[in-house]
Amino acid sequence: MKRILSILVLLIFIVSACAFAAPDNPTLILATTTSTQDSGLLDVLIPMFEAESGYTVQTVAVGSGQAMTMGQEGNADVLLVHAPASEVKFMKDGFGKDRALIMHNDFIIVGPAADPAGIKGLAVVDALKALSAGTAEFVSRGDDSGTHKAELKLWKKAEYDPKAAAPAWYLESGQGMGATLTIASEKGAYTMIDRATYLANKDNLQLEILVEGDNALLNVYHVITVNPEKWDKVNYDGALAFLNFMIASSTQEVIGEFGVDKYGQPLFYPDADKTDADLGL
Repeated sequence: MKRILSILVLLIFIVSACAFAAPDNPTLILATTTSTQDSGLLDVLIPMFEAESGYTVQTVAVGSGQAMTMGQEGNADVLLVHAPASEVKFMKDGFGKDRALIMHNDFIIVGPAADPAGIKGLAVVDALKALSAGTAEFVSRGDDSGTHKAELKLWKKAEYDPKAAAPAWYLESGQGMGATLTIASEKGAYTMIDRATYLANKDNLQLEILVEGDNALLNVYHVITVNPEKWDKVNYDGALAFLNFMIASSTQEVIGEFGVDKYGQPLFYPDADKTDADLGL
């Protein structure tokens, strides 16, 4: 009996050792949006991935545009971004090898409770037209992030180009979403933000949700592995492991539950079982 137990213990040890064997290249560089960082989601997911995979993740939280530039230059292994049109070009240009739909939430426009521009409850295009009158300041990220790209696309629909007009009321922070929110709050200004980052920071802000629920405000996230054929030093095995982790049902369940206990609603909605077409992309 003791011999059988000893053999079982040895087998368990061997299986465990194999399961947690360190990868050949254990360091993985993740270039991600500031919204996934500022919302706290990555604080939950990254330790899970590291424990399951044996990889150590170096997270670089930047705008989606900067994240994709890192991928183009071979300075990241895997991307978590939310700029679908730019992502499609990134893939067509051969910089990405795999791309997977992960989750979505939505953008909102927030501003002071007094709402001097009178945009509360308007459709987003009508709200931006009202803001273009310049009765109050608007703070843009101005950093080529996914949020910034989405904002400029909406201004175009509103037939106004704040970049070209350069009005005094249109401010560019050049910073991440959390910092941009803080600036808007301090100035009593408006800004466009993803819902997750707003909810995670709202207790420290003097800003309220004024525009929401418009289909044009959908905010979709994908994971992209950087193409090792472009950069042979890219940790493709680690990147693919991260992609597979993000689309796994157990991870998707965690994503769908994240924020419910604190905010009464999820900050992100899992989408690995859907296609881009299902979301209207």
